[in-house]
Amino acid sequence: MVLSVSEPGDRLARRNALVLALAQAIGGALTSITVALGGLVGVYLLNENAELATLPVTAMIVGTACGTVPAAMLLARVGRKLGFMAGAMIAGTGGLVAFAGLQALSFPIFCLGTFLGGFSFAFVQQYRFAATEGASAPFRPKAISIVLAGGIFAGVIGPQTVIATKDLFLPLEYAGAYLAQAVLCLVTIAILLFYREVPAPPKTDEVVVSRPVLHIVREPAVALAIACAVVSYGVMSLVMTAAPLAMLSCGFTTADAALGIQWHVIAMFAPSFFTGALITRFGAESVTAVGLVLLCGAGIAALLGISLGHFYVSLILLGIGWNFGFIGGTTMLTNAQRPEERARTQAANELIVFGSVAIASLSSGILFQTVGWESINWAVMPIVVVPLALLGLGLLGVLRLRRDRLA
Repeated sequence: MVLSVSEPGDRLARRNALVLALAQAIGGALTSITVALGGLVGVYLLNENAELATLPVTAMIVGTACGTVPAAMLLARVGRKLGFMAGAMIAGTGGLVAFAGLQALSFPIFCLGTFLGGFSFAFVQQYRFAATEGASAPFRPKAISIVLAGGIFAGVIGPQTVIATKDLFLPLEYAGAYLAQAVLCLVTIAILLFYREVPAPPKTDEVVVSRPVLHIVREPAVALAIACAVVSYGVMSLVMTAAPLAMLSCGFTTADAALGIQWHVIAMFAPSFFTGALITRFGAESVTAVGLVLLCGAGIAALLGISLGHFYVSLILLGIGWNFGFIGGTTMLTNAQRPEERARTQAANELIVFGSVAIASLSSGILFQTVGWESINWAVMPIVVVPLALLGLGLLGVLRLRRDRLA
């Protein structure tokens, strides 16, 4: 068989995507440990001051936002392989610090450990960009999908690790899970040993003018890609964080809420097995637009009633909408960025996206207490409309161009 020009590059990209998917399964599991235990540890350590119990989870989210730019810059300087291993080492250090905080019954030290765990997750978020390097344009969305599919396994590995290890050091509760986090980081490093750096493109005599970051993110294609990712992830975080509170306030049990979040997580990552193929077939902009429409559908489902079925349908639509919108937006960004500006473009994207996610997550509980579940879902509509309208205008322009060419 005669190989096309793109096939050798896609072989390496496919290999790296599979390696990074396995690393994603472990790296994503580390954050779910703190999501599952952070509040419980807060109550355990604080006793009377339990109103600050969710601070460990907040510290993790803020850590991710703070780590976005340093992660992108380090990866650009030392390469993906060494950079990703460094990120895993930071996660392991975070696990050990959190373990030490529990041993010392120190809430601040424990929060420092969860902050470091969040900081390391900024490196995990770069996996999806690394998977596209050296890949042909049709394979890029598939590579992103392969990596994010690892999130399905992360959703299982994290909770199961908590169940298996949280009581290892009784009567000191929960400490075993954070020591296990450090062990899982060693597994991540072992997986990353199989990652292969993509050869840099050959240098040319062309003089490349470096543009300021603000100029890059104001470029229409880049700005639209970032806006789609921000809205997809921000809306998902805002509604997902408030949903368990709303379910409990409606009289449902903690088990009901946990099951709803489980289906939501499955809906977030299961479509990754075919989202890339859809993007290759219909285009990143079209799939992203469908994702934004599904986010609106999630809000509508929530507004139609407060039965358990309404909550579950809303959370499932929210997960699928995030998947289409986030993978589509990431693909749009990789198509719009210049190779020499890759690191700064991706760093800016991650800072804006996860800064917005941190704000959405932190404000969700406050909004629920002040304006309620219904108002949160009404707010989804105007947030989604702006990037959806811009995507619609762009798609109409493409259709007019094709029509003019056929005329």
